[in-house]
Amino acid sequence: MNTTKVFLREKKIKNGRKSLYLDFYPPIVNPKTGEKTRREFLGMYILEKARHELDKQNNKETKILAETIRAKRQLELQAKNHGFKTNTDDKDFLLYFRQLTNDRYNSLGNYGNWLSTYRHLQKFEPKGITFKDIDQYFVEDFKAYLNHQDLKANTIVSYYKKLVAALKQAVKDGYLDENPSKYVKGPKAEDTSRNFLTLEEIKKLIKTDCESQIYKNAFLFSAFSGLRFSDIKGLKWKDVQGNDNDGYYIRFTQKKTKDSETLPLSNPAINLIGERGKTSDPVFKGLKYSAYNNTKLKNWIAKAGIDRKITFHSARHSFATLQLTLGTDIYTVSKLLGHKQLKTTQIYAKIIDQTKTDAIGKLNNLDL
Repeated sequence: MNTTKVFLREKKIKNGRKSLYLDFYPPIVNPKTGEKTRREFLGMYILEKARHELDKQNNKETKILAETIRAKRQLELQAKNHGFKTNTDDKDFLLYFRQLTNDRYNSLGNYGNWLSTYRHLQKFEPKGITFKDIDQYFVEDFKAYLNHQDLKANTIVSYYKKLVAALKQAVKDGYLDENPSKYVKGPKAEDTSRNFLTLEEIKKLIKTDCESQIYKNAFLFSAFSGLRFSDIKGLKWKDVQGNDNDGYYIRFTQKKTKDSETLPLSNPAINLIGERGKTSDPVFKGLKYSAYNNTKLKNWIAKAGIDRKITFHSARHSFATLQLTLGTDIYTVSKLLGHKQLKTTQIYAKIIDQTKTDAIGKLNNLDL
């Protein structure tokens, strides 16, 4: 009996990307459909033209992972042909975690956090991790490992949560009988200081030119609507409803929480989106999140005379603090931001209280 050979292939798709897939020859039977097939798409992508170092590194690591999967498929087919059985316990947890990471490729910062967690898992156990290694003590040890790295408290919490999410998914997929993290107390987060812009600073930015007009408009739209970058990028013209007399609003599903939302839009927000396009067209056509565009954002902020670290997400923080400063009650602000819990919004209330305290404190230095 001839063993099926497995080849790694690339297929060009839209947006300058290539999809990686396995090519089986002769064909194999798909266990889900019962039909013969030659292709297994891996849900992994590389950039056709990687210009930045981060993109080049991602291409390299993705190809290495894809080649590892190809080799495993080849071994599985050989074992099957010779009557060998494979054990779930022996399956590669790191490989499984990286596949979950790649599923989040289009999820901006979330993908970056998953990728960083994956790299820390590699450093934590360089000889590899199988599912039989996963138990309560493994989770405890990884938490201890993170605590001894040069990482901020909230970064540790984020990476730990990625491991917990992967273990939860592994239970659903049948790799684990239970999630061992439920026996482990997770690391504690600390309050974060969230950079935001005042109304006067936002006015300065409106008057200041930016190298990317689409990035400028999207940032200001976030400051006047409270939307995250992912939701702004996914916004279609069909989502924008209403009229000049009754006002405008958007109906959309949050990328992060998957909750359906209805959000009224202020006049400044409406003015930033311009003339209506086709129903299926994106409102901010051509908007992309990249290190290159973030540099343009940084230059724009500095050009406006604002000497603080301001990221795109700071626009959302600015919306929240501006609403609270103008007297909007915290419950309404929480609804506008799409928060599931009021305590998430209370962070902004603390910022406002501290700002008031700092303002009064300045009077103490007056020489009267």
